[in-house]
Amino acid sequence: MSLETKKWADEVAEQVVSWRRYLHQHPELSFEEEKTSQFIYETLESFGNLELSRPTKTSVVARLIGSQPGKVLGIRADIDALPIHEENEVPYASGKSGVMHACGHDGHTAMLLGAAKILSQYKDQIKGEVRFFFQHAEELPPGGAVEIVRAGAADGLDSIIGIHLASYMPVGKFGVLYGALTSSTDRFDIKIQGKGGHSSQPEATVDPIVIGAQVITGLQQIVSRNVSALDKVVISVTMLNAGTAYNIIPDSMTLTGSTRCFDAEIRKNIPMWMERIVKGITEAHGASYELTFSHGYTSVVNDKQVTKLMEDTIRERWGEEEIIYIDPLMPGEDFSEYLKKAPGCFIQLGAGNPEKGFTYPHHHPRFDFDEDALVRGVELFVRAAQKVVME
Repeated sequence: MSLETKKWADEVAEQVVSWRRYLHQHPELSFEEEKTSQFIYETLESFGNLELSRPTKTSVVARLIGSQPGKVLGIRADIDALPIHEENEVPYASGKSGVMHACGHDGHTAMLLGAAKILSQYKDQIKGEVRFFFQHAEELPPGGAVEIVRAGAADGLDSIIGIHLASYMPVGKFGVLYGALTSSTDRFDIKIQGKGGHSSQPEATVDPIVIGAQVITGLQQIVSRNVSALDKVVISVTMLNAGTAYNIIPDSMTLTGSTRCFDAEIRKNIPMWMERIVKGITEAHGASYELTFSHGYTSVVNDKQVTKLMEDTIRERWGEEEIIYIDPLMPGEDFSEYLKKAPGCFIQLGAGNPEKGFTYPHHHPRFDFDEDALVRGVELFVRAAQKVVME
């Protein structure tokens, strides 16, 4: 008996939307997804034929082990929400003040539940294993993926795939990219220690605010002068903290921000370049500094063979016109952690639709997406699994 993918996907479409809306109404922040993971566990349990586990407190892994040996395919969805107060007036709006699914993770989870429901009915036809990862805490480094991998839940994978809904792309289109898809995401904290005093006598102080302003300007020269114009690098100072009164020059100032790039060698050099600039500027003004650089997520680099499989699957089912060959994306993603265990591919799935008002970007309080995209995500997961473990 063959798996009638489109028929199955159409039949679960309504339920997938229902799951998505339930999850949207009940969001939970990173590392706090207790009710979310319990809902996922109980839903998976109702399908049958799945071996369920909780590798961490708020994640779920389901294993569909076939009747014959073969490849092990991982499919991943993230399940956490963001600390954003929702401004949408829809029946399924967040019921928790200050917490919202503003990045599509509710849709990712619903799509993977749909794929698990379909594939679980075909246990006897599977050669190998499909492993479904419902991962917590994608939004908050060090992230949930690293915990799942450390727990051994990703051991033995031959490949892994994932989908991210994209409000910036037309609904139903697939964004495909070979190689580096997302940037690395790292954090820096700089404390500039000066000497405070009265604002009327700046000559008696070592003003950390003036020094900090020069540091901010100097850091931008890394992008313009240390890195080739052909490479994509971002250094952003996003938080400044100093002072307690309008007429007092403070003793210290702290700068916090992020760096993003795609090249491993550049990523390694950025802390050295930053320290050289900060050291030079602070010493020139008689101040001191502390620089802390914290590595976050590494780049998601799509494997050539796995990406080709996904691209071929999309083309065979929906046609070349539904594929958009996208440029690399500056946001980070901890899907990269799984790629340290097995080759994989992360696909973008368009979910924007101006005609329905779905135009707001990710992490916006009015973010929402066209739910018509969900059935395509379910079907792509299932068709890719067919190619890997059923043919």
